Amino acid sequence: MAETDDALNSAVQNRSGAVGVMAARDLMLGFGSTTVMRDITVAFPRGTITALVGPSGSGKTTFLRSLNRMNDKVRGFWKQGDITLEGEDIHAASVDPLVLRRRVGMVFQRPNPFPMSIQDNVIAGVKAHKMARRSQLRDVAETYLAQVGMWSAVADRLNDSPFRLSGGQQQLLCLARALAVEPQVLLLDEPTSSLDPRSTEAVEELVRRLTPQLTVIIVTHNLAQAKRLSDNLILFYEGRLVETGATKELFERPRRQETARYLLGESDSLIRH
Repeated sequence: MAETDDALNSAVQNRSGAVGVMAARDLMLGFGSTTVMRDITVAFPRGTITALVGPSGSGKTTFLRSLNRMNDKVRGFWKQGDITLEGEDIHAASVDPLVLRRRVGMVFQRPNPFPMSIQDNVIAGVKAHKMARRSQLRDVAETYLAQVGMWSAVADRLNDSPFRLSGGQQQLLCLARALAVEPQVLLLDEPTSSLDPRSTEAVEELVRRLTPQLTVIIVTHNLAQAKRLSDNLILFYEGRLVETGATKELFERPRRQETARYLLGESDSLIRH
């Protein structure tokens, strides 16, 4: 039987002042007649990094995209159960999905800069949500480009196309764009899978710096990355939550046999229930 959020909540309570900022309870997700995830109950500690791991097809990205309602417009998508942000149901009638996606930002597997200038990419969400005066927009762009370590490289080319940047720089630009709207939670869907080692290191260093001011939830197939980057780990397998807890503890003392086998790189031999 899959673990509930008890273990993770216990870990949260043992952290100084840490509480869950997002949670899923009795969650089921699917498309048409296919159930992708079932019986998912978990809480995400505020100000920490949680890694979602598991074999391809285990539902990690579907689950991640449900946390800011990115699946809503996918044909046939359905959900049962609850997802909450600060205790509020994100599917409540009073919740504007656009506002939710400002509070719960997302960076995708491949860089997706908008077809506009480098500066306009950074401030796109700020302008859409009217978060700053026109006279402040350049300063906003500088602040977040500096935060991701790009300012010195692009300070004199803010009006250039982002497609002239390297892949790593484009991903950092997308991070700057996501951060500029001041989210509470940042969702990362394998953000370094298409990057070289140097760019990967830059992204990981940035993610570490973002906490504890920001809560980060990252999907990764790279177990070494999950181990060095995350505070907490969630293992998904065939649409179910197998085990969750502090990353160090799960790597050293997993409670379930499936977890031990997966973390040892034996995902093909996971026991099916």
